[in-house]
Amino acid sequence: MQRRLINVLHLGVKELWSLLREPTMLGLIAYTFSFAIYVAATAQPDTLSRAAIAIVDEDQSPLSARITSAFYPPQFSPPHIITLAETDPVLDAGRFTFVLDIPPDFQRDVLAGRVPELQLNVDATRMSQAFSGSGYIQQIALAEVTEFLAHTRDEAPPAVDLVMRMRFNPALDHTWFGSVMELVNNVTMLSIILTGAALIREREHGTIEHLLVMPVTPLEIMLAKLWSMGLVVWLATVASLTLVVQGALQVPIEGAIGLFLAGVALHLFATTSMAIFMATLARNMPQFALLVLLILLPMELLSGANTPRESMPWAVQTLMLLAPTTHFVELSQAILYRGAGLSVVWPPFLWLTGIGGLLFAASLRRFRRAIGQMA
Repeated sequence: MQRRLINVLHLGVKELWSLLREPTMLGLIAYTFSFAIYVAATAQPDTLSRAAIAIVDEDQSPLSARITSAFYPPQFSPPHIITLAETDPVLDAGRFTFVLDIPPDFQRDVLAGRVPELQLNVDATRMSQAFSGSGYIQQIALAEVTEFLAHTRDEAPPAVDLVMRMRFNPALDHTWFGSVMELVNNVTMLSIILTGAALIREREHGTIEHLLVMPVTPLEIMLAKLWSMGLVVWLATVASLTLVVQGALQVPIEGAIGLFLAGVALHLFATTSMAIFMATLARNMPQFALLVLLILLPMELLSGANTPRESMPWAVQTLMLLAPTTHFVELSQAILYRGAGLSVVWPPFLWLTGIGGLLFAASLRRFRRAIGQMA
């Protein structure tokens, strides 16, 4: 047993030295756990942010000027005044998401009790802003007209006072959610890519034949690849969580980081085992890359990281219970967002243990068969 552990240790160190001689892989690791997380947290806000709006003011009245001045950052960029003839060209060119047309005699019709129409042209190809922005513009325009008619900004007290309490993210800051979920997704992606590439690299370079003549078993070779590549991703996760998420982005972490890192290690056991299985199916790196796309994307999209699992069809929810990413996302959100302890997250820990064990057994069987065919 001691000799086997020494073999696993030495083979794992060999994998680490091989990785150090791969500048492309090192660059991918550095980018994925630093800049990619920062960009995912800051560059794609869920809320309306600096939406491009233009206004066609055909009325040139105090009320139209009041409506125009109501659009300002951070929800909207400063509005541009354009002519009616420019409406279609600027929308076709994609310069603006919204074009609000205030018709002639708008203020006079409002004061006369008529029901004039405001025309809002929306570039619906910009789905992230089109829906929410339309509602914002409607509320802003109606509020300005109401205040103009009432000559006051006072509002009647509501019949019921609804008190909202935002837990775990009081300011509804997308950075808090985007950074952690990107880190979770990147842990899965890099663990599969690095482990699978390590095995395929052995085959393409011809060094797998050297291992076959050494006094080592397929189990020792597989364990060496699992612990070495898993350790790289685990250390990168620690550095990213500390330097990028908590440091650069100032995201508060509610729960125990040690418990989360234990969940990361358990998740890595499952995903690295899956990577070995996938690498035995692929003959080269291009085939492995295609296989990763077919498996990794559905796992991440349906894991609950971006859309709650309760919103998915029942069949998808049931099927995704077999994916390790589902349970990793669940424990990550519970620990890092809500400060949950082991008494809360033990079910996903148990699921990851079972899934990891099954994947490891299947991968070892497949790996032994692949090694036997090479011998």
